[in-house]
Amino acid sequence: MTGRDERPGEAGAVGGAPEAGSPKPPEVSGVDLARVALRAAKEQARARGAAAQQKKQARRGGGLRSGARSHGRDPQALGSAISRLITERGWETPAAVGGVMGRWPQIVGDDLAKHCVPLRYDDDPAARVLTVSCDSTAWATQLRLLAPQLVARLNADLGQGTVRMIKVVGPGGPERRYGPLRAPGSKGPGDTYG
Repeated sequence: MTGRDERPGEAGAVGGAPEAGSPKPPEVSGVDLARVALRAAKEQARARGAAAQQKKQARRGGGLRSGARSHGRDPQALGSAISRLITERGWETPAAVGGVMGRWPQIVGDDLAKHCVPLRYDDDPAARVLTVSCDSTAWATQLRLLAPQLVARLNADLGQGTVRMIKVVGPGGPERRYGPLRAPGSKGPGDTYG
């Protein structure tokens, strides 16, 4: 049974189509008319209800709200929202290098981290240079000698090719003072640094 009442003369009919020998289509009975009318009334009521719901949501000052199930508009955890933002904007490499700057003592060791601090990272694909500042020329020389091993360690941590070179900057001299007791054109005590 297909759920519809079959009449004795319609045993071979498919989908209510008339048989080849039958000259006219069968008439719709009262039960079938009622089903068609009920279906049309349900569709109209559903359309009216959806329109009323949209008006009510517009009056409340918001679009459609999510219900009991999770939806894309629902609040997200801060970590997942930041991860999605980093991925969408393509900030994976700068964020990873920023993490290295936060973990600098664990990467290079406590002794070296006390005297050398990462300043900036140039993420230009041609350069990819990490600039490190040292508090004395002796530590700057030491870091220049350790640079190849440090680049290998950073690339192992961040991904191959993230850092191509480490630029070591020595200590800066004291601030230049200008005044009546200075010779014109003199660099002052800055001549001996760097």
